[in-house]
Amino acid sequence: MPDLRTVIEPARAKLNLALHVRHRRPDGYHELETLFAFVEHGDLVRVTTADADRFTLTGPFAGVLAGEGDNLVTRAAARFRDVFGGGAHAIALEKHLPVASGIGGGSADAAATLRALAALHGVALEDPRLFAIADGLGSDVPACLLGRTALGRGRGEQLAPLEGLAGMPTLLVNPGIGVSTAAVFKGWDGVDRGPIGTGDLLAVARAGRNDLEPPARVLAPEIDAVLAALAAQPGGVFARMSGSGATCFGLFDTEVARDAAAAALEGRGWWLAATHLR
Repeated sequence: MPDLRTVIEPARAKLNLALHVRHRRPDGYHELETLFAFVEHGDLVRVTTADADRFTLTGPFAGVLAGEGDNLVTRAAARFRDVFGGGAHAIALEKHLPVASGIGGGSADAAATLRALAALHGVALEDPRLFAIADGLGSDVPACLLGRTALGRGRGEQLAPLEGLAGMPTLLVNPGIGVSTAAVFKGWDGVDRGPIGTGDLLAVARAGRNDLEPPARVLAPEIDAVLAALAAQPGGVFARMSGSGATCFGLFDTEVARDAAAAALEGRGWWLAATHLR
């Protein structure tokens, strides 16, 4: 009988508390400064040693990805094996996060897969080869692998961990649409509006901005209604779009205020997740 071992890893949603686009680089990427944060809500990845590679998909958003074949999770597993070995694995993904929504669902899934494989095969999470794999999979994957609040520079892969805001009540809202990251970046007006500030994390986040919000709102005007609804809720600290959209978030001063906001926004056909920063 094979020695079956299983590791279960959460793939927590990523938020960009602020996202400043500084300029377009010669390599086609954009130079960014962003405040990454993570919430408790997310997908779940289960990895088991197996005699052959298998990938299964469940959860409320599984249907959106069904039939893809190749995805960030299977790519992460293949690249881990190329670098570290470890044989075959059965990987099960519970998909609770909306797809193409600006909260790093696919990147978080890939990062969770790498963490699970590292735990199964005795690889330290600090191993630079693990972060190199993450960087090769996508710009947000290193931040999701780190899994904590951080200032990201470059494409987002140059990370400086930050303290603060853990436990803050948060409401995620998606109007039920996906937007193309490439199309949103293409719509950026090219104006450098300056760097992210320094000091108290909440004050810095509130004083920041998301430079991708204006082009995303042109492509998906439904974002306007979400942001307006979040901004109108009592007890809100601030509301903003995350990443390239269309998911928006509101930070609240109490759980009571957050839950009241969630109740107020129910019935509009929007996806909601009441959670906390971690």
